[in-house]
Amino acid sequence: MTLNRLSGKYESVSPRAPETTNGSVMHGLSLERNPIDILETGRSISDVIDGKIRQLYSVGSEEPFYVVNLDNILERHLQWISLLPRVKPFYAVKCNNTTAVLKMLSALDTGFDCASKAEIELALSLGVKPDDIIYAHTTKPLSHIRYACAHRVNLMTFDNEEELLKISLVHPQAKLVIRIAVDDSKSMVRLSPKFGVRLPTVRQLLERARELNLEVVGVSFHVGSGCTKSSAFRQAIEDARCVFDVASFLGFQMRLLDIGGGFSKIGDFQEKFEEFSEVINGSLDEFFPPVSGLEVIAEPGRYYVESAFTLAVNVIAKRVVIEDRASKCTDGAESCPERVMMYYINDGVYGSMSCITFDPTHSKLEPYPHRAVKKSEPRYRSVIWGPTCDSIDKITESYWIPELYVGDWLLVDNMGAYTVSVTTDFNSFEKAHIYTVVTAETWLALNLSRAYDTVH
Repeated sequence: MTLNRLSGKYESVSPRAPETTNGSVMHGLSLERNPIDILETGRSISDVIDGKIRQLYSVGSEEPFYVVNLDNILERHLQWISLLPRVKPFYAVKCNNTTAVLKMLSALDTGFDCASKAEIELALSLGVKPDDIIYAHTTKPLSHIRYACAHRVNLMTFDNEEELLKISLVHPQAKLVIRIAVDDSKSMVRLSPKFGVRLPTVRQLLERARELNLEVVGVSFHVGSGCTKSSAFRQAIEDARCVFDVASFLGFQMRLLDIGGGFSKIGDFQEKFEEFSEVINGSLDEFFPPVSGLEVIAEPGRYYVESAFTLAVNVIAKRVVIEDRASKCTDGAESCPERVMMYYINDGVYGSMSCITFDPTHSKLEPYPHRAVKKSEPRYRSVIWGPTCDSIDKITESYWIPELYVGDWLLVDNMGAYTVSVTTDFNSFEKAHIYTVVTAETWLALNLSRAYDTVH
């Protein structure tokens, strides 16, 4: 007997694939090149990190690495289907394209939001069905649209006439979703300045789609990442209702609403997801009652992976700088020296920590020592730098931590979103390796044993 995390009941393990809460069958997982470490009873993520560090030390290496907790992704999925039962998630591949993550989400029967030929190709290579992909980019290369057509990926977004012309040329059977610009002024990352048709010009664009004999089936929007006001979702859903009415009047059979992404559950957004869910559910019921038969999807990325990844980095160099303080010292002198600790680690803003420079919703990182720290240890003002030759490669400023030494390890939590997928090879420093773990309980509950290559 084992606990089925999806039903909350103890059941015998069956050789057939288990079902999700909505009855859909889970797909098998196959990751021959990404073995999964199964955590038996008593082992924790901390144990895995300790083991990887010891292993690296034994071979004289200090390369950075991630540990990915698949149970965390499962927990986020269960929260999603509980709080947003009408909304099917289409995971945004651009957020984190790690194979283990995509296979886990495929097993949980999510869809996938792809933004390029390569992302579509990756999803298809992992067994994702074409109908479970939305090509959610409004400005697509012609060759990428042609690739989608050849592989029967039909659902795709648009927001301008030129896009309609391209689609009509190489993929006339596409099922189109018109992306509208909505009020994202309350979000930390705004997208409407770049994407989305304004409401006053929606009718004209839909009429052009009709002239080209293209099929428009739905509406999409994105209120931006780091949204701080739940009212943004209500207004966007109301705007979508207006577009549905215009499209239906023009003869389109509208059946899909895509409410976008940008959801998070870390930091200041810890409690926001529940609030947003309540507003989204109420707005959907008001403007698109369940009896309408509408399919509702979303494009969550960071929501699923942000807290599943822990990054481990090594202190590769250290420098102590003595600075004069402008303020008076206790002995009455005009100024006195202050010791500032400068540490250099083997990952930075050109690697896993690029979120510091472009993602306002995750711009503050707080590395902490892997070793146990005594409360009595003094803290020093510290600057942590990345490994490259560029001076913008700075992780922290005026960060108070106990003294570190070359060879020490630091851990950084919540490193799953827009990290792995946006790293560069500047200065040719090695990218962080990825190690995936899952508890035995989840392993059995999801019946994954036949497909994963395991490491015990």
